[in-house]
Amino acid sequence: MMRSRRHWLAAAGGLALDMGVLGGLGEAHAAAPYPSRPITLWVPWPAGGATDISLRLLAELASRTLGQAVVTDNRAGAGGTLAMNVLYQAEPDGYTIAQMPQPVFRAPWVQKVLWDPVRDVTPIIQVSGVTFGVLVPAGSALRSLDDLFAYARAHPGELSIATNGVGTTPHLVLEDLFTARGLRYIHVPYKGTAEQITAIMAGQVMAGVNSTGFGPAVDGGRLRLLVIFSAQRSKRWPLVPTLRELGFDIVAMSPYGLAGPRGLPAPVVATLHDAFKRAMFDPRFIQELAKYDQEIDYLGPEDYARACREIYARERINVERLATPQAASHGG
Repeated sequence: MMRSRRHWLAAAGGLALDMGVLGGLGEAHAAAPYPSRPITLWVPWPAGGATDISLRLLAELASRTLGQAVVTDNRAGAGGTLAMNVLYQAEPDGYTIAQMPQPVFRAPWVQKVLWDPVRDVTPIIQVSGVTFGVLVPAGSALRSLDDLFAYARAHPGELSIATNGVGTTPHLVLEDLFTARGLRYIHVPYKGTAEQITAIMAGQVMAGVNSTGFGPAVDGGRLRLLVIFSAQRSKRWPLVPTLRELGFDIVAMSPYGLAGPRGLPAPVVATLHDAFKRAMFDPRFIQELAKYDQEIDYLGPEDYARACREIYARERINVERLATPQAASHGG
C-alpha cells in the first residue's frame, strides 16, 4: 500500500515537472520575437511578369530589415484573385501575406466567393499602382483606337484582344469601349503580363490591353502603344494619347498593396509595414518600378484600409453599370 502511494506521488511529481517544463516552453515560444522564421508573400500572377519581378525585389529588400527571408510564391489565375483563398485560410500570425490587386475588390460582385476583400484581410501597406494601355504588334496595320473600332465594325467578331483575365480592369474597359458602339470582339484572357506580351508580339492575338509591364517591349520597338488609360499623358511616351483625350470619360488606375489575414495583431502589422515601407523607398525598388512607368503610391495601414473600402464600394457601382442586357449581348 505504502509502495503504491509512494509510486503515485512520484508519478504526480513527475507530471507536474513535465507540465512546468512544457509551460515554460510555451511561454518562451509565445515570447519569441517576430519574425522568427521565413514569411511567405503570395503573388497572384505568374512568375516573370512585371509585378512578380518588382515584388520579388521588394521582398528581398524587406528581408534585410525583418531579419528573416520573405519568400515569394505564385498563385496565378482567376484574374489575380487566387491569393485571397490563401489569406482566407491562413493563420493571422504574420507569416502569410499577399498582394491585393484591383480584381479582388471586383470579384465578389460578379461571382460567388468565400472571402470578402475588406472583412477577411488586414491591410498593411499600399505600394504602387499601374495604368493600362492598348497594344498591337510593332508591324500591325492598326495604328490607333479608331483603327480597332473600324476593324471590329468591318469584321464582326474577328478582332482578338488579350487581357490579363476575365473581370479584370482591362476587360471591363474593353467592354465599356466596344459595347457602347455595338461592336463585337474576341476576348482572350491570359494569366499574366509576360505570356500576354509574348502572345501579342508573336501575332497570336491582334491587340492586347495590359498594365505598364509592357514598357520594355514598347521601348524596344517590339510593341506599339496606341492609347493609355491614365488621367494624363505619360512622360515616357508623350506622343501616346489618353482615353480622355479621345473623348472617353475613362481613367483606369489599379493601385495595389500588401495585406495579411483577418485579425493580424497590430504589432505584427507595424513590423511588416515598417520593413516594406523602408524597402519601397530604396533606390533599387524605385528604379525597378520606373522600368514599367510606375511610381511609389504609399499609404499606411489605416489609410490603405480606408482606400480598400472605397474601392470595394466603387467596384460594385462599376459592375452594376456594366451588367446590362446590352453589355451581356456584346461581350467578348
